[in-house]
Amino acid sequence: MILAAGRGERMRPLTDHTPKPLLAVGGKPLIVWHIERLRDAGYTHIVINHAHLGQQIEAALGTGAALGVTIDYSREASALETAGGIATALPLIPSEVFPVVNGDIYCEFDFARLAGARARLAAGHDHAHLVLVGNPPHHPQGDFVLERDRVTNGDMPLTPHPARLTFSGIGVYHRDLFAATPAGEKAPLAPLLRLAIDAGRVSGEHFAGRWVDVGTPERLHTLDEELKRHAA
Repeated sequence: MILAAGRGERMRPLTDHTPKPLLAVGGKPLIVWHIERLRDAGYTHIVINHAHLGQQIEAALGTGAALGVTIDYSREASALETAGGIATALPLIPSEVFPVVNGDIYCEFDFARLAGARARLAAGHDHAHLVLVGNPPHHPQGDFVLERDRVTNGDMPLTPHPARLTFSGIGVYHRDLFAATPAGEKAPLAPLLRLAIDAGRVSGEHFAGRWVDVGTPERLHTLDEELKRHAA
């Protein structure tokens, strides 16, 4: 699943007329980079939720055939936040375990690396697996502590910690994580993750490659220039 329902307030005025996942870097929309990487890792059925200017996303991507995938859309009248969006889209997702990626990040992560985590979740050992990255300048306190392959201390105050990392927006989830989340209602993901962390049911990994939270026009421009130089 690709999350694409956010309004992108910090990206205005760019997002006044274009949904954030359709903003282009390196010659293609952010969401297309994700679709191509998911496809290359063997994921050919993708669910995308949308709200703000969502018809533009459907018009741009269609059925997904041009990109070698099949796309189903979960349409939200207004953004339902992460957990609400996922819970609402579950009828479109046949798998018990599935990866989810934020549509407004850029990340050179190989989704094939998630095979082990998917198998572990499918066996009932965990409810979530999070891909964590080094803390960017705009989020120096990080989000979670990674101890070997376990995510811990998710509900501690965000004080400096040598092992604290930032959640990348890429995760693998078991549908049971959303069992108590009503479809069609707003619900954040963080409280569900904290409960699962407290229960010892969240694994994680540290990705050290290129990752950008494309949260401002300046970051979008910088990333675009970097990718263009790399391609030249």
